Amino acid sequence: MFKKLFRKKTASREPVTVDSVDVVRYCGTWYEIASYAPKEEQGCIKTKAEYTLNREGYVDVRNSCKKKGREKSVRAKAFSVPDSGNAKLKVQFFRFFKGDYWVVDLADDYSWAAVSTPTSGSLWILSRTPYLQESVYDIIIGRLVEKGFDTGRLVKTDQRG
Repeated sequence: MFKKLFRKKTASREPVTVDSVDVVRYCGTWYEIASYAPKEEQGCIKTKAEYTLNREGYVDVRNSCKKKGREKSVRAKAFSVPDSGNAKLKVQFFRFFKGDYWVVDLADDYSWAAVSTPTSGSLWILSRTPYLQESVYDIIIGRLVEKGFDTGRLVKTDQRG
């Protein structure tokens, strides 16, 4: 029992991103299909993200969900990390807080994406529609397992609400 309590945490592995992302094609609305259920999203349904390329060359981000019957949203700015083919973004919330957003898998037609962080501590499966066919979801899960992600931690997002 004590071994479990005092076990050293294993070092997280840095995920491999896709080679490149066409930001113009990536912009638009993405619905969260499943995630590692971040604390700030607990109790949320109908979670989605909207990306808009602005004149200054960065992406305006609006993340939203329904919580306790009301829409909650947060705005941010996303900047491409140099030499990443736009597959790595720095997302800035509230002027001071920055997060990493790495596209680790992406459908050729940009119909779905998988996004993580450099530590693999977060994972989101996103789709252009609120629902994915189960067969497509299973393919994504298989691809994420091959990339070393713990897909057992994924929690499906309620898009019905």
